[in-house]
Amino acid sequence: MSSEHIEAIHHLFRKCGHLTEYALLALLLWRAIHSTRNPINTPERSQEEWRWDEAGLTLAIIFLYAASDELHQIFVPLRTALVTDVFIDTSGGAAGLLLLWSFGKIFKRR
Repeated sequence: MSSEHIEAIHHLFRKCGHLTEYALLALLLWRAIHSTRNPINTPERSQEEWRWDEAGLTLAIIFLYAASDELHQIFVPLRTALVTDVFIDTSGGAAGLLLLWSFGKIFKRR
């Protein structure tokens, strides 16, 4: 395998790692926001488990965290700050929230 091919695989692996990392961060952050706003599980509240405002707040925090991480990389030697990385990280957070919403819809039907 050529060194370019190895570097391409390494790059893809790192980006997929970021997607997964930010998806998990979004799930944990949504859980923290959701349980803070809904501390008591009553039958009425269990009907409205998904709230779009909580998902929006989660995604906004994910975006700000990703942007601050890239800003931090400006000051670290041998690191580069890329706007595309902010979009990749935010997409990971959105994917995590989309999976959470999808699984909620699937399991709510049962």
